[in-house]
Amino acid sequence: MTAKQQWLVVLGIVAVLVGGAFTASHFLKDELTSVSVGSDAPGFAAKTLTATPAMKTLTDYRGEVVLLNIWATWCIPCRTEMPSIEAVHQALGPKGLKVVAVSVDNEGDQQKILDFAREFKLTFEMLHDPNGTIETIYRTTGVPETFVIARDGTIRKKWIGPEDWNSEGNQRLLSSLLAEPKP
Repeated sequence: MTAKQQWLVVLGIVAVLVGGAFTASHFLKDELTSVSVGSDAPGFAAKTLTATPAMKTLTDYRGEVVLLNIWATWCIPCRTEMPSIEAVHQALGPKGLKVVAVSVDNEGDQQKILDFAREFKLTFEMLHDPNGTIETIYRTTGVPETFVIARDGTIRKKWIGPEDWNSEGNQRLLSSLLAEPKP
């Protein structure tokens, strides 16, 4: 094989590798992008727990500061965390904070979710995603997992596991985001 033929083979291999990488990145872009602090919050859809369920999406909260909590009724750490979420909702909800808790409990568990909310005296918005699609979209590793989304739609805090959302540090973060002008 001549040097010219060897170079053609090398160029052919490089072209196949580059083409494969481009194709893979195109078709797998959702799996390759990270949902982390500084990234745009991905859209989601979940049902309200009203008598006539309606779909709510992230677009419904455009321009608002959102504390998005992904949880389940069977999750012990979620039970630990919920009182602090209610407390921050009571403190900052009147100032514009939108607390949205999306349950990933199974289809047919709506009453369990409502009973859970009643038990903990939760007054923030509860949605239901029985297929757990939000877990895939937000690339969660379990429940609870919480995202603080700024008015511009970027994630400003991501927390895995239970957190004291009514702590001084979290109140300071949320208050500073609420002080930012609406886009």
